[in-house]
Amino acid sequence: MTSPIEQILKGRHLYLASASPRRRQLMSNLGCEVRLIEPREVDESFPTGMPVDDAPVYISRKKAEAYCDVITPDMIVVTADTVVIADNKLLGKPHSPEDAVKMLETLSGKRHRVITGVTLTTFDKIHSFKTVTEVDFDTLTTQEIAYYIDEFKPFDKAGAYGIQEWIGYVGIRGISGDYYNVMGLPVHDLYKHLCQI
Repeated sequence: MTSPIEQILKGRHLYLASASPRRRQLMSNLGCEVRLIEPREVDESFPTGMPVDDAPVYISRKKAEAYCDVITPDMIVVTADTVVIADNKLLGKPHSPEDAVKMLETLSGKRHRVITGVTLTTFDKIHSFKTVTEVDFDTLTTQEIAYYIDEFKPFDKAGAYGIQEWIGYVGIRGISGDYYNVMGLPVHDLYKHLCQI
């Protein structure tokens, strides 16, 4: 039986431009073949003065523009950028264990936002959206932070944590919004926006 997503795509192919294994996993569960396209090096900075909430969409569009020269009419390319925002400061991926400790100490005992900007690029259109999820962290001990960083090495994750890992089990009190967005891809919104384009 043809899946709903295959009916939506109408013969077009879905390409994911991301090195993230979590995004690859989430997209593969949509019910269609997802092809991978090699991520291209992109400057992930954003203009000074831009609201931090707008940065993920801006960066996802920059990533999308890197593929404009290879897109054919049968392609839909998905690019995304996820950030963690705490105290109105953007937390990207940690550059070192010490950086990861600082990030988790910042998140400890507080509510923060996870925002993913997604851009869908076709031969004749670029369509972007963002999804926001609020996450409540319990107070983390120094030992818990050290254990998590040592065992799980979350250096490829915005905010230095993965909700689907040990820290999510013991440290997250609750969330408001899309769980999968915190993993790196708001699959529900992605599906709805694919329906629109």
